[in-house]
Amino acid sequence: MELEAAIAALAALAQSTRLDTFRLLMRHEPEGLPAGELARLIGVPQNTMSAHLAILSRAGLVKGERHSRSIIYRAEIDALRDLTLYLVKDCCGGSAELCAPLISALTPCCAPSTPEKLQ
Repeated sequence: MELEAAIAALAALAQSTRLDTFRLLMRHEPEGLPAGELARLIGVPQNTMSAHLAILSRAGLVKGERHSRSIIYRAEIDALRDLTLYLVKDCCGGSAELCAPLISALTPCCAPSTPEKLQ
C-alpha cells in the first residue's frame, strides 16, 4: 500500500458515521448489506449514507454491487488487510516477542481456509 492510499483510507474512517458503517459491513461479511438497510441501521438519511458510502468506496474500503434495484455494499477485506499491514510493517523493529500481543489481538475469529491467505 502506498502512503496516499493509506491516508485516503484513514481519512475516510476518521468520521463516526463512516467508521460505524465500515464496522457494520465487516460484521455482515460476506453477504453485505443494501444501502437503504445501512442507512436504517446507522440512523441516517439515505442520501447522507450514499455520500458516506461514496467516500468509503473512493478510499477502496467498500464495494457496491447492483442486485436488481438495490446496491449491496461489502467491506473490502483485502484493503483493510493492506492498511493494517502498512501500519504495522516495521512493528517493534523486528522483535517478535514485542509484536506477539499485537499479532494475537489481530488474529481473526476464523482462520483462513488456505495457507496462501496468510502471505
